[in-house]
Amino acid sequence: MTEQATHLKLPPLQLGKLTIDNPVVLAPMAGVTNKAFRRLCREYGGGLYVTEMVTARALVERRPESLRIIDHDPDETPRSIQIYGVDAVNVGKAVRMVVEEDRADHIDLNFGCPAPKVTKRGGGAALPWKTDLFTAIVQTAVKEASRNDIPLTIKMRMGIDDEHITYLESAKIARDSGVAAIALHGRTAAQHYSGHANWDAIATLREAIPDVPILGNGDIFAAEDAVRMVEQTGVDGVVIGRGCMGRPWLFGDLQNAFEGSSERIRPSLSEVAAMIYRHAELLVEAFGDETRGLREIRKHVAWYFKGYPVGGELRAKMANVPDLATFRELLAQLDHSVQYPGAAVEGSRGRAGSPKKPHLPDGWLDSRILGDAERLGLVEAELDISGG
Repeated sequence: MTEQATHLKLPPLQLGKLTIDNPVVLAPMAGVTNKAFRRLCREYGGGLYVTEMVTARALVERRPESLRIIDHDPDETPRSIQIYGVDAVNVGKAVRMVVEEDRADHIDLNFGCPAPKVTKRGGGAALPWKTDLFTAIVQTAVKEASRNDIPLTIKMRMGIDDEHITYLESAKIARDSGVAAIALHGRTAAQHYSGHANWDAIATLREAIPDVPILGNGDIFAAEDAVRMVEQTGVDGVVIGRGCMGRPWLFGDLQNAFEGSSERIRPSLSEVAAMIYRHAELLVEAFGDETRGLREIRKHVAWYFKGYPVGGELRAKMANVPDLATFRELLAQLDHSVQYPGAAVEGSRGRAGSPKKPHLPDGWLDSRILGDAERLGLVEAELDISGG
């Protein structure tokens, strides 16, 4: 790989009154980007670290879990949260609450989630198809956020599937509504995380919307991927999702790359063991409950040890670890002389899934305008989504 392809200088990302020195955004991921994981990532590099997605309705109703999701450490700045909603009234109320109670410095709206339980209700990546609903939500949210000069951004996908592409139209609506930035994941809802992200679409968006910061998302698993995306698309920053699962040090690599350094973090197995244990401790602290914290760390075991020679039996025990003391004992059984394995550690993480027909409300694709029957259906849309 040429020296030019390993680093480049990228200016700070300007989101309204916020200046993000390192133009890197941690994508909201349910069950992953909680306060504990965000702290780990922040210790490696600068950027914008977004909470897990929280539903507007749950916030308005002040459900305890939703308030936990938007909680930040005292030293976490800027405080960034992502709200999901399918109804302009609830989204507006949620944004107003966050602004009036000074709970965030930046708000992002989710229009990119491809999960069937979200799209079947008309939410996430399905929502921009209904241009009137999308416009109402974005305009209302921007208006409420502007009450205290809070920058509001949106994250979206290319569309529902190849026959129902919405991103250019949605971006123009968002720009005209006053959003501070637009993030595009270069996949459709139908793709989930399969195949390759379409960076050409991200470049097309950058060219079509020159007057608002554009962020690129999809298939960034190493600092070199981020550099290539910037070079190929001209984006103002990158959004990192699955690439950092089990690899919080990726943000250190990204900061180095964007500052012009070719230095990279290559942790030994011993260092990874120390990292996952610290993650477990932070989870216990964040939840105030050892059992809950250890239940949360289990999913991270496979991600942290991807590519490292850790036996299946030991992995299985760690994936069912009951307490910190047991976790310490299991981690001590690893071969702490093992160094960074190289390519085996890199690449895609988590379940990519396979392309599948999106779950949508009946008749959703028949019109770009929301009908009365669909409007009634959306009333219950936020009831069974996580974040409540």
